[in-house]
Amino acid sequence: MILVIETATAACSVALIENHAVIASFHELVGRGHAERLIPMIASLPGGGRADSILVGCGPGSFTGIRVGVAAAKGLALAWDIQACGYTTHALLAGHYFAHSIDAVNKNDDIMVATEAGHGQVFVQSYASNPFGPASPLTSLPPEDAASLCQTPVILGSAALALVALRGWGSAVTSAPDARYAVALPNGYADLPVMPMYGRDADAKRPL
Repeated sequence: MILVIETATAACSVALIENHAVIASFHELVGRGHAERLIPMIASLPGGGRADSILVGCGPGSFTGIRVGVAAAKGLALAWDIQACGYTTHALLAGHYFAHSIDAVNKNDDIMVATEAGHGQVFVQSYASNPFGPASPLTSLPPEDAASLCQTPVILGSAALALVALRGWGSAVTSAPDARYAVALPNGYADLPVMPMYGRDADAKRPL
């Protein structure tokens, strides 16, 4: 049994997965309320969410949301004496899309994942379907620059609609990351170290 924790965006979700099937899950759009909702959501899962291992989203995304999820995963792994691993938000969205879009897989089209980065920026990264994997590095850009960079037919993520509107073509898939999507993560994309992947520099700077 795997407990999956996803808090990198405005959504907060948890899921229990066993043998590549979702046993139970909760998903809420909480904005900035991850710290208040996460532990009660885990406690509401069967068996209080107790699992054999933990999988947590490490970003990119909200600085606070990522820290909440990573801290919870590390704390529960220590308390339950189990292993915790991480995955990236963009791999989660891309893996789920390719698993549920036969046309995209058959065409071998790349897709672009575009999520809100805050402060007028957008995280963008393209993914290939066959073999699955990132086809470009993760980048944080202004929306206009991101729209120019996105040359794939489909854009996924919270910034997808804005980028499709800016470039004037293509289709947008705007579903928020969900812990349930972890069932579609290919081998090798759910074993990252449990540490934040913010995607850009922190807003606050230390004084020199």
